[in-house]
Amino acid sequence: MSNPYFRFKRFTVWHDQCAMKVGTDGVLIGAWTPIRDEWQTAHGECVRVLDIGTGSGLIALMIAQRCAGADIDAIEIDEQAAKQAAENCTASPWAERLHVSCAALQGWEGEYDLIVSNPPYFVNALKAPERGRKKARHTDSLSYEELMEHSARLLKDEGQLCVILPAEEETNICRIGKTYGLYADQIVRVSSKTGKSPKRVMIAYEKKEVLPKESTFIIEAEDSPRSEEYKRLTQDFYL
Repeated sequence: MSNPYFRFKRFTVWHDQCAMKVGTDGVLIGAWTPIRDEWQTAHGECVRVLDIGTGSGLIALMIAQRCAGADIDAIEIDEQAAKQAAENCTASPWAERLHVSCAALQGWEGEYDLIVSNPPYFVNALKAPERGRKKARHTDSLSYEELMEHSARLLKDEGQLCVILPAEEETNICRIGKTYGLYADQIVRVSSKTGKSPKRVMIAYEKKEVLPKESTFIIEAEDSPRSEEYKRLTQDFYL
């Protein structure tokens, strides 16, 4: 039986009631999402952040740790997962800045400086038989079209949307983004090892058209399950 929780340096994520467990995708996007210098302070107006499909609350918790000035809404469509995410956030050092709701993106209202998501991504694959896992892994309840449309609606003019997706969806999601006025500012293609084709892509979008900065990221070293760049990226989180 898998461990019902995952302990990080400053918080613990219980995920036994969540269809999707703590995994590399969530840790990557939570640690990589750009945090602007002006957001670092806890003084003045709070930075408003939305975590779409929060699951266990992992990404929301990581952003809360990284950005002292962030006030974070985390939404999750699955009732059990939302309840556990709320418990994880309440038990964290940043409980007063984290707000979890069992809600769908399509009806959500607000205005945000930063939107982050590790969205459902199995579009055409064989569906997982368990209902919660199916909902978490497939785009039935949140298509890429809806993700980009509603993110554009909720994002401030100077805001940023950050997502992690299967590498093969890069062209598709960028095409959809452009139809809603969202343009890739940074693109990071993630491979498990050197020489392997990318499995994931992390993209930061803005509402202005720019030439995107492109790079690669390797998760594993030849002789270690974690590369030096992965260790550097996640050093504030892993024990």
